[in-house]
Amino acid sequence: MSIPAYATTSERVTYYALRVFVGAVLLFLMAPILAIMPLSFNSESFFSYPMPGFSTKWYLGEQGFFTNSRWTDALRLSVIVALATTFLATCLGTLAALGLSRSNFPARATVMAILISPMIVPVIISAIGLFFFYAFVGLNGTIIGIILAHTALATPFVVITVTATLMSFDRTLMRAGASLGGAPHTVFFKVVMPLILPGVISGALFAFVTSFDEVIVILFIGGPEQRTLPRQMFSGIREQISPTITAAASVLIVFSTILLVTVELLRRRGERLRGIRS
Repeated sequence: MSIPAYATTSERVTYYALRVFVGAVLLFLMAPILAIMPLSFNSESFFSYPMPGFSTKWYLGEQGFFTNSRWTDALRLSVIVALATTFLATCLGTLAALGLSRSNFPARATVMAILISPMIVPVIISAIGLFFFYAFVGLNGTIIGIILAHTALATPFVVITVTATLMSFDRTLMRAGASLGGAPHTVFFKVVMPLILPGVISGALFAFVTSFDEVIVILFIGGPEQRTLPRQMFSGIREQISPTITAAASVLIVFSTILLVTVELLRRRGERLRGIRS
């Protein structure tokens, strides 16, 4: 959006001042990221600028992120837990959103509030509650317990994303499919799912990131052998600060950026499928 040609001098000053201010805020928010990523290529084992040299040993060296067993095992566990969480959260969240999107659903606001409560309640409160509940049922220190806990935290993101997609969904298409003899499951997979798929995938990506980056709950319910990547990074900061942590952080930043770009591309594809033009 450009400034109109008929704008006054004060309007032009405000226009450019606002953009300078927004740019300064974005730079302030991105400064920690811009400072950390170069340090992951530091040749020395301390954090300082200017860097004395360039090296990839914190990625591929003996203590590197991709070669040291502590970090690779933590990365593998995080990916396994995140994938399982994404599958469960996507299935449960999509089904919940489909039900809540019906106009005759009873107590819709109450059910929605309960479903998204993990987003509102502080994570530390959820972690304490899960710890005592898991201690009662014997799930503390188990992979299943971690996956179920992460699923509870990630499902609200899927519910909100898919619900937003269904708000613009034309339900006459479902009736048209049924009138042509399609069974309910056929109409869902042939008509509904292709149209809401961008929203479902976006929700799945948010669920994956929620699980992959989670550290507070794992500290409460995870056992000594359940060391996910965020927990390994947290332990590394407490025990011994190593530039390998900056390498792990850089990998997470790049990975999160790719996911955000993917979500934006899916959003635009969803708009094209629904005939919306931005």
